[in-house]
Amino acid sequence: MRHDEVIAAQAHVRLLEATRAVLADPADAPLYMPLLASPIEEADEALGRAGLAGNEDRLFALVRTLVPGAAAPGR
Repeated sequence: MRHDEVIAAQAHVRLLEATRAVLADPADAPLYMPLLASPIEEADEALGRAGLAGNEDRLFALVRTLVPGAAAPGR
C-alpha cells in the first residue's frame, strides 16, 4: 500500500467515525452536521491525491486492510 493510499484510507475512516458521532443522536445531528465539513474536505483531497476518487472498490479494500473486519458498503 502506497503512503498516499494509507493517508486516504485513514481520512476515510476518520470521516466515518465523525459521521457516526454526529448521527449518534438524531435530534442533535443538525447542530453538529457543520463539523463534518473538515473531515469531508480532508477525505476528498486525500482520495484525489491517491487516485482513489471514483475507485470505491480499491478504497474499501485499503480500509479493510487498516480496519480488519470492516464491512464493505451494502454488506
